[in-house]
Amino acid sequence: MARTQTSKLPTPNEAVVGVDSVAGGYNPHKLSDQSTITNALAQVLLPSVFRPGPDGTPVLDRTLMASAEVTSAEPYTVTYRLRPEAAWSDSAPIAAEDFVYLWEQLREEPGVIDSAGYRLISNISASDAGRVVEVTFAKPYPGWRGLFANLLPAHLLKDIPGGWANVLRENFPVTAGPFSVKGIDRDRGEVVLERNDRYWSTPVPLDRVILRRGDADGIASALRSGHDQLALSAPDADGLTAMTNLGLTVTTTTVPRPAVATVLLRPVGAAMADQRIRSAVVALTDREALVKAGTGGGPGLPANAQVLAPSARGYTSTAAPPTKPDPALAQSLLTQAGYTRVNEGWMLGATPLNLVIAAPAGRSAYIDMARELQRQLSAGGVQSRLITPEADLLFTDLLAPRPATATAPAEQVDLVVAPQPAGGDPVTALATRFGCGPVTAGTPVAAANPTGFCDQTVQDTIDKAITGGVALPEALGLVEPALWSRAVALPLYQEADALVVRREMSGVAAGPPGAGPFATAPQWQRPQG
Repeated sequence: MARTQTSKLPTPNEAVVGVDSVAGGYNPHKLSDQSTITNALAQVLLPSVFRPGPDGTPVLDRTLMASAEVTSAEPYTVTYRLRPEAAWSDSAPIAAEDFVYLWEQLREEPGVIDSAGYRLISNISASDAGRVVEVTFAKPYPGWRGLFANLLPAHLLKDIPGGWANVLRENFPVTAGPFSVKGIDRDRGEVVLERNDRYWSTPVPLDRVILRRGDADGIASALRSGHDQLALSAPDADGLTAMTNLGLTVTTTTVPRPAVATVLLRPVGAAMADQRIRSAVVALTDREALVKAGTGGGPGLPANAQVLAPSARGYTSTAAPPTKPDPALAQSLLTQAGYTRVNEGWMLGATPLNLVIAAPAGRSAYIDMARELQRQLSAGGVQSRLITPEADLLFTDLLAPRPATATAPAEQVDLVVAPQPAGGDPVTALATRFGCGPVTAGTPVAAANPTGFCDQTVQDTIDKAITGGVALPEALGLVEPALWSRAVALPLYQEADALVVRREMSGVAAGPPGAGPFATAPQWQRPQG
């Protein structure tokens, strides 16, 4: 009897990526959803009009767009022409309604990224079955190329139960990139991406990309054995050593994330409205210890500017705040503000100085920094209480901009230890993070940012910069000293990941600034056999 020879199963044409977490939400437009995994999935699943070029400058994505250009100066108008074959994975065309949906959400919803640019849009109209999109602005807006990145499928999301809060909370209903989602299993810590057979552009070489959660030792072991082909994680000092010990079997690159770990000193309560109190808090802060608590000795780029991140073009240090605390200065400032040291704390009459510090739940690095900040303030006699609300509650409710006449939130937050977005157009980022709200007759001007900061002298420069009346370097020269002196934000470090790649993989690179390694995923290849 003839023996049946068992054929050897072919090696799957896939790459496994070790990551720290696969937890969502996955909405790249929400402050609460910022993460390595969210940025990675957005790069390969969602369409963008412009993408960062090699030096970070926006470059038109010609897989999606035929053209995008300013077609009128008065009123300032940009006309976008979509390629007719561009479609979501359910065959619905990518069209004007997707532009309108993103505009409506980002101009109105709290806790979103780069909202200032969308608030300048006055109208969006469409022609040619939605393939030609005409966007009219209330003012000239040179930063328009930063708009309409990571478009979302309006036809599925505009009527979703729960509205904006539930967009991409658990999964992606459809995609429009080189990959699609086969499954997201948070319990197992795994996201499986497959080649999108409905993608209209060049098919990717890999059949699958699997993102698999692991700790630093587990990821290093999987890289050594070849179970993982690459990793994108933020290890502490010990984890970084474990990966370095892999030697010549891998290459290791530090990849900055589009986020800067920051302490926000919100001038919103009775105490923190006094600049002397905020400056005293800064004087009690040991930045070096906060950075160590946040990074654990792992990758991170020291940040010494209010607007530009260390990885951004044109970044220079605009201040050199002391890395060590100055208790004598803090004591002087608190005394000037009318406070008296009583036992272990400071009192203003019969009212103790007791601040509320917030850090987003589930972000261990930020909670560790918040606890260290609380310890530092306590050493200087400033009492505080730490809260760790869910990120969505923190950014969309507790830190949501409110008119001057509005009721205060249930929990008044004085200090926030959280990531601040660091990508996109820098003038738009400046306006979104430090700008005032629109002026309405009969009502006082109010902040339109999570910091709760509004200063008319800073706003005047923002208004000129966002319309092109003042160039970015000149604007930064004016606002950076003002922001440092107001003591409303204390940048610590730009988040960074370690990209570790086994040498048999090809096409893997750090990616353009702000985009990251998954921007190169369409070129990833793994040898077969």
